[in-house]
Amino acid sequence: MPVVQFLPDGKTVETEAGDTLLRTALRADIPHAHACGGHARCSTCRVLVLAGAEHCGPRNAGEQRMADRLAFGPELRLACQTVPSADVTLRRLVLDAEDAAMASSAATAAPGLTVGHERRIAILFTDIRGFTPFAESLPAYDVVHILNRYFRSMGHAIANHGGCIDNYMGDGLMALFGVEMPARCTLHAVRAGLDMLAAMGPFNAYLETAYGRSLRIGIGVHFGEAVVGAIGAPGKQKITAIGDAVNVASRVEAANKAAGTQLLISADAHAQVAGQVRIGQHLHQKLPGKSGEHELFEIIGLTGEEA
Repeated sequence: MPVVQFLPDGKTVETEAGDTLLRTALRADIPHAHACGGHARCSTCRVLVLAGAEHCGPRNAGEQRMADRLAFGPELRLACQTVPSADVTLRRLVLDAEDAAMASSAATAAPGLTVGHERRIAILFTDIRGFTPFAESLPAYDVVHILNRYFRSMGHAIANHGGCIDNYMGDGLMALFGVEMPARCTLHAVRAGLDMLAAMGPFNAYLETAYGRSLRIGIGVHFGEAVVGAIGAPGKQKITAIGDAVNVASRVEAANKAAGTQLLISADAHAQVAGQVRIGQHLHQKLPGKSGEHELFEIIGLTGEEA
């Protein structure tokens, strides 16, 4: 009979004919969480299959509905529905009452990317140059009004190209491309960046009229692998990205200051859009916190077929 190794329990259990992973665990006195009576109405029995995923039969209709709702990858299975045909190694993911509460909350939340996945996405950072000294001369109302007007304009450019704003950081923001539509996500990010630069024209015209000032922005784009999922307290979760790719994107944006540029992309991003963008400067620059020099490309436009 198939053997199932349960982690972090360190127990190896032989299954019985037709037993699900959940029944196998409970028969061995493994405290495997389960809340809906084994009917695939919750995800508290979810497990991560570390080895032998090919030995787990295809999802039935109930499990598939839950997997679609929570965006489960093939390695995440409901133990109450999964019957192994050969040896399997898995990790229980719901270990205590707090884990169970979080799993129940996810199962009843709006459909979306509620569990973490490694994804190759494009990450865009932007920042306003010299905004802090400018803001110090203004009343608080004006500072908030200007930033909201700016973020509204930038948000339109990002959304128009399939991106989503992940976070606001003072006068900067981080946006993700490819979370839902991975195809050509780097090109979408670059197009959004160019539209953001174009949007600074009317925004600066407004600033000149109201305050006699204009502002510049820097934009950085990197393409890489990040952990993407919904993060936050119950009821306040939002999709975000975590990983070194995020740090690289931030540093690419910051490199605009020394280079005197406005839109830089990394070599990894350039590999995704080569031939579709017009290049200005081609730089080799050190990035804070990163070893060696990094190849960066200034984007000044799109080629004829992409313009």
